[in-house]
Amino acid sequence: QVQLVESGGGLAQTGGSLRLSCAASGRTFSAYAMGWFRQAPGKEREFVAAISWSGGSTLYADSVKGRFTISRDNAKNTVYLQMNSLKPEDTAVYYCASRSGGAVVTSVLLWGSWGQGTQVTVSS
Repeated sequence: QVQLVESGGGLAQTGGSLRLSCAASGRTFSAYAMGWFRQAPGKEREFVAAISWSGGSTLYADSVKGRFTISRDNAKNTVYLQMNSLKPEDTAVYYCASRSGGAVVTSVLLWGSWGQGTQVTVSS
């Protein structure tokens, strides 16, 4: 199992930026694909972005494509989500997740470990 701790959430204005971090501990971080998901009040958890174990493959939800960038630093056991041009509809709790095997997938059900989440609020 991989233990995940998110940080970097907070309040931003429309058009602003935030950078989320997810620190991992436990098993070999570089063997895992990493992903970001979000859940707004009253809605289901949804896929945001994912990155393969090497960083060579990334995947984004259409709603964030061109605005968000996922990256990882395997030497620091950390994955990042740079969020630019934020919109009020980006408001949600953001969760970091890991998946053994390395492939990037969008289904919530296929991710094994989850962090506790960090709140992102975008004001209009």
